[in-house]
Amino acid sequence: MKKVKKLLAMALATVMVAATLVGCGGKTTGGENAGSDDTVKVGVFLYKFDDTYISTVRQALQKIQDENSGKVEFEFFDGKGDQATQNDTIDTALQKDYDLLLVNLVDTGAGQTVLDKIKAAEKPVVLFNREPAAEVVKSYEKAIFVGTNAIEAGIMQGDIIAAEWEANKDKIDKNGDGVLQYVMLQGEPDNPEAVARTEYSVSTLKDKGMQVEELAKQVCNWDQALAQNAMEAWLSNHGDKIEAVIANNDGMALGAIAALQAQGYNTDSGEKSIIVVGVDATTAAQEYIAKGYMLGSVLQDAEGMAKALYETGLNLAAGKGATEGTSYKFDDTGVAIRIPYQPYLK
Repeated sequence: MKKVKKLLAMALATVMVAATLVGCGGKTTGGENAGSDDTVKVGVFLYKFDDTYISTVRQALQKIQDENSGKVEFEFFDGKGDQATQNDTIDTALQKDYDLLLVNLVDTGAGQTVLDKIKAAEKPVVLFNREPAAEVVKSYEKAIFVGTNAIEAGIMQGDIIAAEWEANKDKIDKNGDGVLQYVMLQGEPDNPEAVARTEYSVSTLKDKGMQVEELAKQVCNWDQALAQNAMEAWLSNHGDKIEAVIANNDGMALGAIAALQAQGYNTDSGEKSIIVVGVDATTAAQEYIAKGYMLGSVLQDAEGMAKALYETGLNLAAGKGATEGTSYKFDDTGVAIRIPYQPYLK
């Protein structure tokens, strides 16, 4: 009987040791995987890496990742300004284990097609910056839009120019006719953001009682080099008749300034100048504004955009409401969050 008891005790001890080892092993393995499992994996699809503003948003997202190690992991994909390329990268990503997608559409008209793909894969998504129709976003319950109010940017550009006209009309109005002769550098022909900035920058001037005349307008697709080429041609055709350059973004504004400086305008001497305004208040634009080469810009808050993408996106990835526990609110569409613009001057 004692022998049986001894064998039972030994067996029980063996079972307990084994259980302890398994428990420890399980805990260690779980601990190793916990960081990985808890990390929200995010595919970020940008319309093109070399857009100045978008590259700043990308940097801001990378900073958020660095500050939240183990909590979020962003992987960036370059749409290269081509919707077909972006579609292919999204198709590939949907076969992987991303918890969330952030999509900066190349072509806003492709919004429904892109969203249908994502909806079929049941992945939450935040569309941002380039805005499709609200009905498109509403077609998928796990989708929202984060962006700005394009009209607001145009109005602020108009306000900046109008204030400068009032303060320095004699200097700006080279021919003394009381009319502001301007040229317009537009982003894309059908992009709602570009159209609104173009329209409201000018209508704001008129609303303030100014007389204006458009000497030329060129679609330059947000591109600095194309804007520089356009400005060179305008200086050849219109010369000193040009009194203002209105650009839908800072990249095009800087392209215009490069052409102006090659002709002796907007330099340190200050002898000849043409006012230039843009949108985004990029680092390069801020430097030009500080030096007096550029009148002003409208700050599109890249860090604010990245923060909103991060906070609302993580909520969606966790199955929560996008704005839950945040300071963000939807506009009257019920699916869009707006990051406010701010005027940027010297």
